[in-house]
Amino acid sequence: MLSRVADTIYWLARYMERTNGILQASRTNFIASQDGLQEFGWRPLLVTYTDLSPEEIGEMEYDTSRVLEYLIMDRANGSSAFNYVMQARENARSIQDHITKEVWQCLNDYYHFIRNANIAGELKHGDPVSAIDMIMRQGILYTGTVDNTMTRDEGFTYMNIGKFLERAIQTTDMVSMKLGEFSKDTKNILEGPSMRYLLYTLFGYEIYIKTYKGNFIADNILQLVVYNQHFPHSILYCLERIFKYFERLQADSVAENFDQLNFLIGKTMNNIKYSNVNAKDPEMLSGFLMQTKNEIFEIGSTLSKLYFGNS
Repeated sequence: MLSRVADTIYWLARYMERTNGILQASRTNFIASQDGLQEFGWRPLLVTYTDLSPEEIGEMEYDTSRVLEYLIMDRANGSSAFNYVMQARENARSIQDHITKEVWQCLNDYYHFIRNANIAGELKHGDPVSAIDMIMRQGILYTGTVDNTMTRDEGFTYMNIGKFLERAIQTTDMVSMKLGEFSKDTKNILEGPSMRYLLYTLFGYEIYIKTYKGNFIADNILQLVVYNQHFPHSILYCLERIFKYFERLQADSVAENFDQLNFLIGKTMNNIKYSNVNAKDPEMLSGFLMQTKNEIFEIGSTLSKLYFGNS
């Protein structure tokens, strides 16, 4: 497969995973805003998902309608869900010979759905949760279409590497965001209603309830979202999926390039697997999350350099 094509497929998957993350985080944060939490604001989400200046964030952080429009529908915001869907569609358009017609049609439908004026109106003037749910169903349809129609070839492999790399970053960002919300009150670190919202954001609430019988204990939540090897949004699960899919590229890789990247993935995976973070030491947890995110970024940049020819 040409490096240009592999790069395009890889980023298609990252755009779609990022879209899903923004939508779910926005949905959960809106629900939290309706729970009467004191001093609720959108600043943490805006810091995580945008490159706005502190002054620009300050102007809109308490304006829920404006924030939702900016994060999801704003065409002038390069980091909006709308623009990520559009970029994924353009990537798909340029490599139609390497994806199934069903995947292309699904992404094309998603683009036309999210640009529908009725969806924007529902988001701004109606029920934002219903609007976001309708958009997210398009993402679920995309995921199912990929899994059910794509041949398990190099394209599918690069898709999954991009998907799980982006998902690992999303999970790290979400845990860091919640940690930052409690930075001034370490007694309440990772406790209370806010941690339910972290689980909702990562699609982990139901599995947590079933696994831990509904007892919201900070260290149990960390065990789920960082270490659980069966939870599809845990950091360790994502790294293990990346490792698994990358191994499929060995036969078609330059040996030195494969060994270098394989080492980075394995090192990051083992650093997570053999760490022992806990909620009682927020400083250590913060350092662990920062180190993990930097290592994941290093994997992404090394892949881009060695396999896609990007500097």
